[in-house]
Amino acid sequence: MSRLFFLLSGENLTLPASEARAILETEGYAYKIVELMDQVLRLEADVESVKVIPVRAAFTRLCALEMFVSEANHVDIARVVQEVDFKSVLKAGESFVVRINRIKNYADQTINTMELEISLGRQILNQAPEAKVNLKHPDKTFIGIITDEKLVFGLKLTEVSSKTFSERRPRKKPFFHPSAMPSKLARCMVNLAHAKTEGTMLDPFCGTGSSLIEATYIGCYALGVDAAKRMVVGCRKNLRFFSINAEGLVLADARKLPFFKVDSMVTDPPYGRSASTLKATTLELVCDVLTSAYSLLPEGHRICIASPKTLNISAIGTSIGFKHVESHFAYVHSTLTREVAVFEKKNCKEIKI
Repeated sequence: MSRLFFLLSGENLTLPASEARAILETEGYAYKIVELMDQVLRLEADVESVKVIPVRAAFTRLCALEMFVSEANHVDIARVVQEVDFKSVLKAGESFVVRINRIKNYADQTINTMELEISLGRQILNQAPEAKVNLKHPDKTFIGIITDEKLVFGLKLTEVSSKTFSERRPRKKPFFHPSAMPSKLARCMVNLAHAKTEGTMLDPFCGTGSSLIEATYIGCYALGVDAAKRMVVGCRKNLRFFSINAEGLVLADARKLPFFKVDSMVTDPPYGRSASTLKATTLELVCDVLTSAYSLLPEGHRICIASPKTLNISAIGTSIGFKHVESHFAYVHSTLTREVAVFEKKNCKEIKI
């Protein structure tokens, strides 16, 4: 177990950290949370675990091997950095660069980030005189994050590009619908559902195919269902555009799913003026699809479902028999905030008789 830290996206207060934890759990890596800071998650885990983050994560920007944490002031940084063994990660002849990122305005009156980069670079050279600085193409990058009035500093292990998600945003797809879920949120929901490589992931309201696309990109077998023929045709068009072959795309009522078993479920049932609600209320749809999910999912498996915050979906899922794992809230516009809820089918030992 090594001390690591993840730099998280600031797009949502709670989703990024939960997604990172869900990825590690899904991939079978043990971890221990050390501290959750503003856009930084510090934890203990196997260094190998960071390899799965660029493949799966939507809301993590980079992962680093933690070398020290100090108060965000020059005196404490100078004291702590003297105790760090930079030679352990920097070989003779290797080049490096130091980069400092500031979250929001933390320590903005105390620390000049450029001056701190230079100062820390000198400290590293003092310890490893055979190393050299290369600002453009370094062999290794040391990254510091100023957040919560602290400096978290370490060796960057991997970085996550958000470019591919922007290329798959709803309006970039050949078939667009105003209710389409953003690709980043869809990927995050797939992760929160603990969807595994070569596992079967079902979206009973697949719409334009956002969840199917994101699940396929991490190696899932994706199944999509929609009651509107226009949506099924449009979804298939989007899948073909990204060269994706879904395991199945079915025109059917999500309340009467034609399946016996799936490994995980991710969905955003229709609500609002722009989406078909099968002549039912959103409440009725959510109750019915959660009931169907309960019969389809094996014990210990999960569904991640979005709905309007006003629906109180956590209470609905619990009443059906699910264990409510967590909920997150994503602002859409002035009249809609999504609740992204994660439910797990209880094991027999958890069910009280």
